[in-house]
Amino acid sequence: MQNYYWGVDLGGTKIECAVMDRETDECILRERTPTEGDQGYRHVLDNIRNLIESCAEKVGEYPDIIGFGTPGTIDPQSGVMKNCNSTHLNGQPLDKDLQILLDCEVKLANDANCFALAEARLGAVQDVDPDAKVVFGVILGTGVGAGIVVNGELINGHHGIGGEWGHNTLVHDDGVDCYCGKSGCVETVIAGPSLERFYFELTGEKRSLKSIAQGAEEGEGLCRHTLTHLVEHFGQAVSVVINILDPDVIVIGGGVGNIDALYDYAPAAIKKHIFNPDVATKLVKPKLGDSAGVFGAAMLVK
Repeated sequence: MQNYYWGVDLGGTKIECAVMDRETDECILRERTPTEGDQGYRHVLDNIRNLIESCAEKVGEYPDIIGFGTPGTIDPQSGVMKNCNSTHLNGQPLDKDLQILLDCEVKLANDANCFALAEARLGAVQDVDPDAKVVFGVILGTGVGAGIVVNGELINGHHGIGGEWGHNTLVHDDGVDCYCGKSGCVETVIAGPSLERFYFELTGEKRSLKSIAQGAEEGEGLCRHTLTHLVEHFGQAVSVVINILDPDVIVIGGGVGNIDALYDYAPAAIKKHIFNPDVATKLVKPKLGDSAGVFGAAMLVK
Protein backbone atom coordinates (compact mmCIF):
# COMPACT_ATOMS: atom_id res chain seq x y z
CA MET A 1 0.00 0.00 0.00
CA GLN A 2 1.18 3.50 -0.78
CA ASN A 3 2.07 5.93 1.99
CA TYR A 4 -0.09 8.75 0.65
CA TYR A 5 -3.38 9.48 -1.05
CA TRP A 6 -3.78 12.31 -3.53
CA GLY A 7 -6.36 14.90 -4.49
CA VAL A 8 -6.50 17.60 -7.17
CA ASP A 9 -8.90 20.56 -7.22
CA LEU A 10 -9.32 21.61 -10.85
CA GLY A 11 -10.50 25.21 -10.61
CA GLY A 12 -11.14 27.90 -13.15
CA THR A 13 -7.97 29.85 -12.34
CA LYS A 14 -5.76 27.40 -10.45
CA ILE A 15 -5.09 23.70 -10.15
CA GLU A 16 -4.21 22.56 -6.64
CA CYS A 17 -2.76 19.23 -5.55
CA ALA A 18 -2.76 17.88 -1.99
CA VAL A 19 -0.81 14.83 -0.84
CA MET A 20 -2.26 13.31 2.34
CA ASP A 21 -0.72 10.89 4.82
CA ARG A 22 -2.71 7.66 4.66
CA GLU A 23 -2.41 6.93 8.39
CA THR A 24 -2.98 10.37 9.93
CA ASP A 25 -4.93 12.25 7.21
CA GLU A 26 -2.35 15.02 7.59
CA CYS A 27 -1.64 17.07 4.46
CA ILE A 28 2.10 16.80 3.84
CA LEU A 29 2.24 18.82 0.61
CA ARG A 30 0.05 21.34 -1.21
CA GLU A 31 1.10 22.84 -4.50
CA ARG A 32 -0.68 25.03 -7.07
CA THR A 33 -0.28 25.95 -10.70
CA PRO A 34 -2.36 28.21 -12.99
CA THR A 35 -5.14 26.49 -14.94
CA GLU A 36 -4.79 28.66 -18.09
CA GLY A 37 -8.00 27.32 -19.56
CA ASP A 38 -7.96 30.00 -22.25
CA GLN A 39 -5.07 28.11 -23.83
CA GLY A 40 -7.21 25.03 -24.37
CA TYR A 41 -8.05 21.64 -22.99
CA ARG A 42 -4.75 19.93 -23.87
CA HIS A 43 -2.77 22.73 -22.27
CA VAL A 44 -4.71 22.26 -19.02
CA LEU A 45 -3.97 18.53 -19.11
CA ASP A 46 -0.27 19.29 -19.53
CA ASN A 47 -0.40 21.61 -16.51
CA ILE A 48 -2.01 18.85 -14.44
CA ARG A 49 0.68 16.36 -15.47
CA ASN A 50 3.47 18.78 -14.63
CA LEU A 51 1.95 19.46 -11.21
CA ILE A 52 1.60 15.75 -10.38
CA GLU A 53 5.17 15.03 -11.48
CA SER A 54 6.49 17.93 -9.38
CA CYS A 55 4.64 16.73 -6.27
CA ALA A 56 5.69 13.11 -6.82
CA GLU A 57 9.31 14.14 -6.98
CA LYS A 58 8.99 16.06 -3.70
CA VAL A 59 7.31 13.26 -1.72
CA GLY A 60 9.25 10.41 -3.33
CA GLU A 61 6.17 8.47 -4.45
CA TYR A 62 4.06 8.46 -7.63
CA PRO A 63 0.34 7.87 -7.05
CA ASP A 64 -1.49 4.83 -8.35
CA ILE A 65 -4.84 6.66 -8.04
CA ILE A 66 -5.82 10.35 -7.79
CA GLY A 67 -9.12 12.00 -6.86
CA PHE A 68 -10.17 15.05 -8.88
CA GLY A 69 -12.67 17.72 -7.92
CA THR A 70 -14.03 19.35 -11.07
CA PRO A 71 -16.50 22.00 -12.15
CA GLY A 72 -19.42 20.15 -13.67
CA THR A 73 -19.46 16.37 -13.78
CA ILE A 74 -18.98 13.35 -16.00
CA ASP A 75 -22.27 12.36 -17.65
CA PRO A 76 -22.62 8.62 -16.86
CA GLN A 77 -24.44 8.01 -20.13
CA SER A 78 -22.15 9.81 -22.57
CA GLY A 79 -18.88 9.59 -20.63
CA VAL A 80 -17.99 13.25 -21.20
CA MET A 81 -17.99 16.35 -19.00
CA LYS A 82 -21.10 18.53 -18.73
CA ASN A 83 -22.30 21.65 -16.88
CA CYS A 84 -18.77 23.10 -16.49
CA ASN A 85 -18.36 26.86 -16.19
CA SER A 86 -14.79 26.11 -17.30
CA THR A 87 -16.18 25.53 -20.77
CA HIS A 88 -13.00 24.02 -22.22
CA LEU A 89 -13.87 20.86 -20.23
CA ASN A 90 -17.40 20.40 -21.59
CA GLY A 91 -17.78 17.48 -23.98
CA GLN A 92 -14.37 16.02 -23.06
CA PRO A 93 -13.75 12.49 -21.68
CA LEU A 94 -11.69 13.96 -18.87
CA ASP A 95 -11.37 10.85 -16.72
CA LYS A 96 -10.16 8.68 -19.59
CA ASP A 97 -7.73 11.33 -20.83
CA LEU A 98 -6.28 11.81 -17.34
CA GLN A 99 -5.81 8.07 -16.84
CA ILE A 100 -3.84 7.82 -20.07
CA LEU A 101 -1.84 10.99 -19.44
CA LEU A 102 -0.96 10.24 -15.81
CA ASP A 103 -0.69 6.45 -16.16
CA CYS A 104 -2.79 5.91 -13.04
CA GLU A 105 -6.41 5.42 -12.04
CA VAL A 106 -8.47 8.57 -11.47
CA LYS A 107 -11.79 9.26 -9.78
CA LEU A 108 -13.74 12.44 -10.50
CA ALA A 109 -16.48 14.26 -8.59
CA ASN A 110 -18.11 17.67 -8.77
CA ASP A 111 -16.39 20.32 -6.62
CA ALA A 112 -19.55 20.76 -4.48
CA ASN A 113 -19.51 17.01 -3.79
CA CYS A 114 -15.87 17.27 -2.74
CA PHE A 115 -16.77 20.14 -0.40
CA ALA A 116 -19.52 18.05 1.21
CA LEU A 117 -17.30 14.99 1.57
CA ALA A 118 -14.43 16.91 3.17
CA GLU A 119 -16.66 18.74 5.65
CA ALA A 120 -18.40 15.47 6.55
CA ARG A 121 -15.25 13.43 7.13
CA LEU A 122 -12.69 16.01 8.26
CA GLY A 123 -14.47 19.30 8.91
CA ALA A 124 -17.45 20.90 10.60
CA VAL A 125 -19.59 17.78 10.87
CA GLN A 126 -16.97 16.07 13.00
CA ASP A 127 -17.25 18.94 15.48
CA VAL A 128 -21.04 19.12 15.76
CA ASP A 129 -22.20 15.55 15.09
CA PRO A 130 -19.47 12.99 14.37
CA ASP A 131 -22.10 10.22 14.17
CA ALA A 132 -24.11 12.02 11.47
CA LYS A 133 -25.41 9.61 8.84
CA VAL A 134 -26.71 12.12 6.26
CA VAL A 135 -24.92 15.38 5.42
CA PHE A 136 -25.97 17.99 2.86
CA GLY A 137 -23.06 20.25 1.93
CA VAL A 138 -24.22 23.50 0.32
CA ILE A 139 -22.21 26.03 -1.66
CA LEU A 140 -24.00 29.39 -1.76
CA GLY A 141 -21.80 31.76 -3.70
CA THR A 142 -21.76 33.01 -7.28
CA GLY A 143 -23.87 29.95 -7.99
CA VAL A 144 -25.73 27.40 -5.88
CA GLY A 145 -24.63 23.79 -5.63
CA ALA A 146 -24.49 20.99 -3.12
CA GLY A 147 -23.36 17.46 -2.39
CA ILE A 148 -24.95 14.60 -0.46
CA VAL A 149 -22.94 12.33 1.84
CA VAL A 150 -24.59 9.25 3.37
CA ASN A 151 -22.65 7.08 5.81
CA GLY A 152 -19.44 8.79 4.71
CA GLU A 153 -19.97 8.15 0.99
CA LEU A 154 -21.05 10.48 -1.80
CA ILE A 155 -24.37 10.03 -3.55
CA ASN A 156 -23.64 10.90 -7.19
CA GLY A 157 -26.91 9.66 -8.67
CA HIS A 158 -27.92 7.99 -11.93
CA HIS A 159 -27.27 11.14 -14.00
CA GLY A 160 -24.30 12.35 -11.94
CA ILE A 161 -26.29 15.31 -10.59
CA GLY A 162 -26.97 14.21 -7.00
CA GLY A 163 -27.38 17.31 -4.82
CA GLU A 164 -28.01 19.79 -7.65
CA TRP A 165 -30.77 21.64 -5.82
CA GLY A 166 -29.68 25.00 -7.31
CA HIS A 167 -31.73 24.30 -10.42
CA ASN A 168 -34.99 23.36 -8.77
CA THR A 169 -37.67 25.93 -9.52
CA LEU A 170 -38.23 28.20 -6.52
CA VAL A 171 -40.13 31.15 -8.04
CA HIS A 172 -42.89 30.06 -10.40
CA ASP A 173 -44.30 33.47 -11.39
CA ASP A 174 -42.04 36.11 -12.99
CA GLY A 175 -38.87 34.16 -12.19
CA VAL A 176 -35.54 35.33 -13.59
CA ASP A 177 -34.22 33.33 -16.54
CA CYS A 178 -31.43 30.93 -15.62
CA TYR A 179 -28.55 29.82 -17.86
CA CYS A 180 -29.83 26.23 -17.50
CA GLY A 181 -32.83 27.13 -19.66
CA LYS A 182 -35.44 27.34 -16.91
CA SER A 183 -36.55 30.38 -14.91
CA GLY A 184 -36.95 31.01 -11.21
CA CYS A 185 -34.27 28.49 -10.17
CA VAL A 186 -32.94 28.58 -6.61
CA GLU A 187 -29.69 29.95 -8.04
CA THR A 188 -31.49 32.94 -9.58
CA VAL A 189 -32.98 33.85 -6.20
CA ILE A 190 -30.40 33.29 -3.43
CA ALA A 191 -26.98 33.17 -5.11
CA GLY A 192 -24.76 36.15 -4.29
CA PRO A 193 -25.29 38.02 -7.60
CA SER A 194 -29.04 37.36 -7.36
CA LEU A 195 -29.20 38.99 -3.93
CA GLU A 196 -27.21 41.97 -5.20
CA ARG A 197 -29.65 42.26 -8.10
CA PHE A 198 -32.60 42.12 -5.67
CA TYR A 199 -31.12 45.00 -3.66
CA PHE A 200 -30.44 47.00 -6.83
CA GLU A 201 -34.03 46.58 -7.96
CA LEU A 202 -35.18 47.93 -4.59
CA THR A 203 -32.83 50.91 -4.47
CA GLY A 204 -31.22 51.56 -7.85
CA GLU A 205 -27.89 51.30 -6.01
CA LYS A 206 -25.20 48.71 -6.74
CA ARG A 207 -23.65 47.23 -3.60
CA SER A 208 -21.70 44.08 -2.87
CA LEU A 209 -23.35 41.40 -0.80
CA LYS A 210 -20.79 41.98 1.94
CA SER A 211 -21.76 45.66 2.04
CA ILE A 212 -25.45 44.78 2.11
CA ALA A 213 -24.90 42.41 5.04
CA GLN A 214 -22.95 45.11 6.87
CA GLY A 215 -25.74 47.59 6.19
CA ALA A 216 -28.27 45.16 7.66
CA GLU A 217 -26.19 44.90 10.83
CA GLU A 218 -26.22 48.70 11.05
CA GLY A 219 -29.99 48.79 10.77
CA GLU A 220 -30.47 49.86 7.13
CA GLY A 221 -34.03 48.86 6.28
CA LEU A 222 -33.62 47.74 2.67
CA CYS A 223 -30.47 45.80 3.51
CA ARG A 224 -32.44 43.98 6.19
CA HIS A 225 -35.22 43.40 3.67
CA THR A 226 -32.70 41.81 1.30
CA LEU A 227 -31.48 39.42 4.00
CA THR A 228 -35.06 38.57 4.91
CA HIS A 229 -35.59 37.73 1.24
CA LEU A 230 -32.54 35.44 1.44
CA VAL A 231 -33.60 33.73 4.67
CA GLU A 232 -37.21 33.12 3.63
CA HIS A 233 -36.30 31.73 0.22
CA PHE A 234 -33.44 29.66 1.61
CA GLY A 235 -35.86 28.16 4.11
CA GLN A 236 -38.33 27.31 1.38
CA ALA A 237 -35.65 25.87 -0.93
CA VAL A 238 -33.88 23.75 1.65
CA SER A 239 -37.15 22.47 3.17
CA VAL A 240 -37.56 20.31 0.08
CA VAL A 241 -34.17 18.75 0.74
CA ILE A 242 -35.02 18.17 4.40
CA ASN A 243 -38.35 16.55 3.53
CA ILE A 244 -36.63 14.16 1.12
CA LEU A 245 -33.23 13.47 2.70
CA ASP A 246 -33.80 14.46 6.34
CA PRO A 247 -30.10 15.28 6.86
CA ASP A 248 -28.48 15.37 10.29
CA VAL A 249 -26.32 18.36 9.31
CA ILE A 250 -26.34 20.99 6.58
CA VAL A 251 -23.00 22.72 6.02
CA ILE A 252 -23.35 26.09 4.25
CA GLY A 253 -20.25 27.20 2.34
CA GLY A 254 -19.63 30.00 -0.14
CA GLY A 255 -19.82 33.76 0.36
CA VAL A 256 -23.55 33.78 1.16
CA GLY A 257 -22.88 31.17 3.83
CA ASN A 258 -20.91 33.76 5.80
CA ILE A 259 -24.09 35.72 6.56
CA ASP A 260 -25.01 35.12 10.20
CA ALA A 261 -28.71 35.78 9.60
CA LEU A 262 -28.97 32.40 7.88
CA TYR A 263 -28.06 30.56 11.05
CA ASP A 264 -30.11 32.82 13.30
CA TYR A 265 -33.35 32.91 11.33
CA ALA A 266 -33.40 30.13 8.72
CA PRO A 267 -34.68 27.44 11.13
CA ALA A 268 -37.91 29.43 11.58
CA ALA A 269 -38.19 29.88 7.81
CA ILE A 270 -37.60 26.15 7.24
CA LYS A 271 -40.19 25.19 9.86
CA LYS A 272 -42.96 26.80 7.78
CA HIS A 273 -42.39 24.30 4.97
CA ILE A 274 -41.21 20.97 6.39
CA PHE A 275 -43.37 18.00 7.27
CA ASN A 276 -41.82 17.62 10.73
CA PRO A 277 -43.19 19.90 13.48
CA ASP A 278 -39.72 21.19 14.37
CA VAL A 279 -36.27 21.63 12.82
CA ALA A 280 -33.64 19.40 14.40
CA THR A 281 -31.23 19.53 11.45
CA LYS A 282 -28.06 21.42 12.39
CA LEU A 283 -27.06 24.35 10.16
CA VAL A 284 -23.33 25.04 10.43
CA LYS A 285 -20.56 27.02 8.78
CA PRO A 286 -17.74 25.07 7.13
CA LYS A 287 -14.45 24.50 8.89
CA LEU A 288 -11.95 23.79 6.11
CA GLY A 289 -12.19 27.00 4.08
CA ASP A 290 -10.62 26.76 0.63
CA SER A 291 -9.00 23.46 1.62
CA ALA A 292 -12.31 21.61 1.42
CA GLY A 293 -12.23 21.10 -2.36
CA VAL A 294 -8.80 19.55 -2.60
CA PHE A 295 -9.18 17.53 0.64
CA GLY A 296 -12.53 16.22 -0.60
CA ALA A 297 -10.95 15.23 -3.90
CA ALA A 298 -8.36 13.24 -1.99
CA MET A 299 -11.10 11.61 0.11
CA LEU A 300 -12.55 10.19 -3.10
CA VAL A 301 -9.69 7.67 -3.21
CA LYS A 302 -9.02 6.90 0.42
